Amino acid sequence: MGPAPYSRSVFLNCPFDPSYDSLLHALVFTVHDCGHVARCALEIDDSSVARMTKILQLIEECQYGIHDLSRTEPDPVHSLPRFNMPLELGLFLAAKRFGSRRQREKRCLIFDREKYRYQKFCSDIAGQDVRAHGAQVRSAMIEVRNWLNGFLKKEGILVPSGSIVHERYERFLVQLPEWCERLNLDRDELDFNDRTTLIAEWLKENSRVPPSATR
Repeated sequence: MGPAPYSRSVFLNCPFDPSYDSLLHALVFTVHDCGHVARCALEIDDSSVARMTKILQLIEECQYGIHDLSRTEPDPVHSLPRFNMPLELGLFLAAKRFGSRRQREKRCLIFDREKYRYQKFCSDIAGQDVRAHGAQVRSAMIEVRNWLNGFLKKEGILVPSGSIVHERYERFLVQLPEWCERLNLDRDELDFNDRTTLIAEWLKENSRVPPSATR
């Protein structure tokens, strides 16, 4: 399967650690259930390419971006916060501002745990519509669905409510062991590409509505 088209690619800029996994997996499912494809640096396993080069390539290839700035606590080892997410948000906004006509079509969703908390550590994005997910899977899924739905409805595409997408995700999780067995995957060894494959295969058998359904 070839790469997803620019107009359906969503760059995920978020923490990659076990404590964020439940949110990451839920975001990926929501993006795919809304007819898009989730992209992130975890999909590229090439040690010959610098991480920043991978990120810049992904940003270039994605019209949409989800940027989660909720992880600001100091690292327990180094007593420093993480700056990767604000940096990548800056790169995405710069591509929109200074890039080609296609790059200027970029759209982004910015997350934090609380709606106005970002003003204390990243005040330069004041004026952006920052959404709060409260570190809750259901809230994050509803926000992502509503955001993507705002663009899809202009194409006449019907997207189920966020609560329904969440219900579908819970059903997917229940069936995940069965699907891992079908595809000869060990659930404890799933990487990002395995998960997107599992989601894509599950969605084929659990179609919500025809992709071109209109209101």
